This record gives sequence, C-alpha cells and structure tokens, in this order.
Amino acid sequence: MTATPVETPVKLRAVDAPDQPQVTPALEELYRGFEQELLVPLWTEIGDLMPAHPRSRAVPHRWKWENLVRLADRAGHIVPVGRGGERRAIALANPSLGGRPFATPTLWAAIQYLMPGEDAPEHRHTQHAFRFVVEGSGVWTVVGGDAVPMNRGDFLPQAGWNWHAHHNASDRPMAWIDGLDIPFQYVTESQFFEFGRDEISEDERITPEYSRSERLWGHPGLRPLGVSHSSPGTPLLAYKWEHTDRALADQLALEQAGHAGTVEPGHAAVRFSNPADGTDVLPTVRAEFHRIASGAETAPLRETGSSVYQVFDGSGVITVGDRSWSVTRGDLFVVPSWEPFSARSQAGPSDSDSGALDLFRFSDAPVFEALRLNRTQLDR
Repeated sequence: MTATPVETPVKLRAVDAPDQPQVTPALEELYRGFEQELLVPLWTEIGDLMPAHPRSRAVPHRWKWENLVRLADRAGHIVPVGRGGERRAIALANPSLGGRPFATPTLWAAIQYLMPGEDAPEHRHTQHAFRFVVEGSGVWTVVGGDAVPMNRGDFLPQAGWNWHAHHNASDRPMAWIDGLDIPFQYVTESQFFEFGRDEISEDERITPEYSRSERLWGHPGLRPLGVSHSSPGTPLLAYKWEHTDRALADQLALEQAGHAGTVEPGHAAVRFSNPADGTDVLPTVRAEFHRIASGAETAPLRETGSSVYQVFDGSGVITVGDRSWSVTRGDLFVVPSWEPFSARSQAGPSDSDSGALDLFRFSDAPVFEALRLNRTQLDR
C-alpha cells in the first residue's frame, strides 16, 4: 500500500527589503492565502532558485585513506557479508548533505572491503557503477558470468542492470573504491534493484588472468567484428593500469621533447572511453586519470557538476575553493560544482622516482553535457 503523502505547510514571511513588495496587511493576507493553497511566489525565492552562479549543497572535503582502511578492516572482523547488507561498502558522506551517504548531490563513493575467501553475493541494479583499485590484488568481480581480475591501478566499469558478484581468492583482505550514480537516480526516482543467486557457480569462481571482455575489447584501437554491442556503457570490463600508465608517461615525454599532447604544462590526462563508440564508459559517469609532473601545478578550474578524486600515487597539495590539503596515496576528496580546483605535485620520501602526483577522477559530466548544462572556466 502506498502511503498518503503528508502536506508540508508553506511558510511565507513578508520581508522589508529593497527587492521585495512593501509589507502591508494586504500582503500578509495574500501570503496566508498562498500558504493555504500550497503556493510560493517566485519573488520570494528567486535568489535561491536562480543564483548568479552554481552554489552547491556539497562542500569540499578530504578523507584520509589510512583512516578508511583502518575502519574497513575493523568492519571486516565484525560485519559479515551476505543478504541484506549485500556489500561491506562504507560510503563517503559529504558533511553538508544532511548525513546522507552521498559524496556529492549526484555521486556515491565508498571503500569496499572483502576478507580472504569471502564472496559478495550476486545482485543487479539500475545504478551505473565502477571499481577502482588503489592497492592490492586477489579479488575477481564476476559480471554476467565473466570473471574479471582486479589489480592495482585497474579501472573496472559496469553499466547498470548487469548481474555481478565478487570473490576474494587470496589469503589477504582487499580494499578498493566503488563509484556509482546512486544520488542521481535517487533524486530522479528511477532506481531498481534485484537479488541474484545466493552463490555463484564453481565455473564462475575461476581466476583467469584476463576476462572474456578483455580478450574481445581490450586491444587498443582494435574492435572485434564478430560481436555487436548495443547496451548502455562500455563492453570492456577492465582498463589495465599498464595502458593508463604508458599513455600518461608518453604524453609527458612528448611534451619534454617539444611536442603538443598535454592538457597544460606538466599535466597529462586521459579519459576512459567506450571502445565500441568512443563515448564515456558509463551514461552518467565520466572517468579520467591525471598525472601532475614533479614540481608542476594546474591552473584553477571551475566546472559545472561535481567530481570525486582519489590519489593513486605521489604526494601533493590540493586546493578546492578556499580549502587546501596535503594528500598522499589513497586519499579521496570532493570538488563540488563551480568550486575552483587546482593541484600541485610535491615530492615526498615515499614517492616514486618521478615525483609525479597521480589522480584518478570520476564525475557526473555526461549528465551535464547531455542536458547542455556543462560550463568551464579557468581562473588564471
């Protein structure tokens, strides 16, 4: 049975202000009439509904990876994985979004933790999802019966409404981050979810070096002619770190040789794309990888829409709006809509020889571009 919605009374207050009507008994009476009929005049709300520029409900925030892993490990020894909870996933909750498990108004991010020998049960949902591995190996995600290995640096997208489960075949726990468009589908009231089998078959508990999807679609610049792909999202279920790393390194090497190729001096970047048509890997989520060379700094950039970043390697200083943080491997941070963002690499004692700052990023850009609401601005 559908519950009868409770009407929330509209409360209007006449304000003595230059941009508002003169406060009179007649105006007060008019406002009481509006309240009774659940009406709100635009002149009392235009500043909030139509600001001069986006004012996100989210705020810039950083989560330290070492704290996330410590708490996830405690949960691994206390909270079982199984039906009901489904996943040992611990979501990032932006401090200004009222306690909801949302990193931004449109993006969900979480650390997922699987103990040795554990299985995360099969299910499917309309939310588009991905996994990104900042450290470790030993877990296979099984998508539509295809077992896909997860290793450090790998990006593993998965379009909505695909059956999927995970199994840890190693003798050590493993953590990674999940990204989904849960908040977007929540606010648009478009989400569906179904439980799958309680246990995956033994045929799916295999641990191949390469999945079927990689064998078909994982060869750069080559498209298989024997298969078609028409469903939303990429058919490639794993984008290997070796390819990402080489692409970024080659961009910076070309720049050093005097050729074009980087986004700006010392800043190489790539976008993960659908090998079938060149579009984004997921209909509502864009994924990128950025490398800031040793000593380089990016120009402050504003964009409509929001992003979540994870530091893959290196150290640096991140500035979002009026907040700055020193970050190291695994740290996550949020860039809300239209907040200026810049990054500076900063060599640390545990950095690689390059001293570069590597950043994985995902955003809601495809939604904004589809609606023609995308806008960018460089603050130089």
